Amino acid sequence: MESIRAIHSAAKSAGHAALSFEFFPPKSAESEAALQEKTLPALLAARPDYCSVTYGAGGGTREKTLDVVEQIQSQHGLTTMMHLTCVHSTRDQIRAVVEEARKRGVRNFLALRGDPPSGGEYVPTPGGFEFSSQLVSFLRELGGFDIGTAGFPEGHIACKQGKLVDWGYLRDKVQAGADFIITQLFFDNTDFFRFRDHLSRNLGVAVPIIAGILPVISRRQTTKFVELCGAGLPVEFRSRLEELGEDDAAVTEYGIEHATAQCRELLREGVDGIHFYTLNRAHSTCRILSNLGFRGGVSA
Repeated sequence: MESIRAIHSAAKSAGHAALSFEFFPPKSAESEAALQEKTLPALLAARPDYCSVTYGAGGGTREKTLDVVEQIQSQHGLTTMMHLTCVHSTRDQIRAVVEEARKRGVRNFLALRGDPPSGGEYVPTPGGFEFSSQLVSFLRELGGFDIGTAGFPEGHIACKQGKLVDWGYLRDKVQAGADFIITQLFFDNTDFFRFRDHLSRNLGVAVPIIAGILPVISRRQTTKFVELCGAGLPVEFRSRLEELGEDDAAVTEYGIEHATAQCRELLREGVDGIHFYTLNRAHSTCRILSNLGFRGGVSA
């Protein structure tokens, strides 16, 4: 499998943004069948450059994550990145997971601190890591991997000192060995551009910065997501969601419209890549890519 660093280098040389998708490990046989038989075929028709698979709260889906990553890479030949968190894991436990992943052909990790399964304050595991920068350094020491890290255009919700301090911590993660940054979801591109410009112009960050995009599908779900991650909702966006209320079909259509406009502007402004939080569904992402005429994007 290719390294994600090489994928982005090739995309930049070719003058286009890289395209990637995020999936989570299915929780039932039915949802697994839907992912394998419907979602993946529809989205792979859009010819993405790579995808990622989440790790679950506290690493609770570790084996399933490994299985899905291995399956996508072996059956579809698509470079797949494995998420990895610090939560509820010692250094030795993380080493064991990483070496098992290496045996299965994983060459790309997204290194995250992670959130505790029950919410609340994060408590480092004795013998583990307190910060994701330490996990990045550990992966770099183990060698043989490309390492991504998370960035927060509006600042991390747990960083009480403000977003400029949080962005400084992100620079530290890059200096520790991160090869690229994938952002948390955001709905106002102004936040992303301020974030990107500050990192590159003021902090000297030169790695690819990939925009994380969530096509919303319901008002309640969107409210839950922004509460968890601290993302803001533009006034017009929030107002429209309130107008649509519980009409999920209408919210989905509005989500496609809004995300299409976001992506069109991001591409125009030279974004390094767009990473769709698919929620294991194909419809909205495929519609957006079709709207954009993005390298084989199809309607499904």
